[in-house]
Amino acid sequence: MSLFLFFTTMLKTFIFPILMLASTSLMNTQEERTFTPAELLGQVDYASHPDFSVIPAEYTSKTQVYLRTETLGAFKKMFYAAKECGLDLKIISAARNFDYQKGIWERKWKDGKFIKHFGADRAKAIMRYSSMPGTSRHHWGTDIDINDLSDSYFTSNAEGKKVYEWLTTHANSFGFYQTYTSKESGRTGYEEEKWHWSYMPIAKQLLEAYNTQISYKAIVNFNGYESAEPLGAIDLYVNGIDANLK
Repeated sequence: MSLFLFFTTMLKTFIFPILMLASTSLMNTQEERTFTPAELLGQVDYASHPDFSVIPAEYTSKTQVYLRTETLGAFKKMFYAAKECGLDLKIISAARNFDYQKGIWERKWKDGKFIKHFGADRAKAIMRYSSMPGTSRHHWGTDIDINDLSDSYFTSNAEGKKVYEWLTTHANSFGFYQTYTSKESGRTGYEEEKWHWSYMPIAKQLLEAYNTQISYKAIVNFNGYESAEPLGAIDLYVNGIDANLK
């Protein structure tokens, strides 16, 4: 047996199961933190926020992108574990503030693909895969998109299939969970996103804080914002994650 194969077998057989148990415990026993409404809505400057760090180029395909420092540390561990198994994980989207998310939303609002819809119907069509500004988990610095934003990469591409299989088997042991899983079990909101992974030891607390502090009155200042409450942007989308993660 080669040294690489031996090490990989040891990881799968002994180390990963131990890490997974530790991660589950970590997710449920994190020290209680407080978060401001500005943090929850993405109305912060990540570059100057003490809890955020810029992501080094080794781990991302973008420049000057940020995560919470703890999230980044956990991703680094997962990155090197995947590397040991011959897989490359790249962050292609990380923390996005309100203005950045608004830019994404406004471009889609005016896009020919969606402009054929009106009012709430247009917003709902966009919300299959994109969040209204102020409702995105990417505001929090705990959520990342990995490698590719297309479902086909993870289902039809040979490399992508290996990456997704590895993530579904091992990411939880590093604290990362796929929040937008299949909707066949009744999950509401966004469509399944195999690329979107959340660092739950912090994100779980952020969701609880969001539900306590944020109301529909705060979801404003972009085209279609008046559709937020009728469409359940908070109730069905912000909270439309895998039931096991709530």
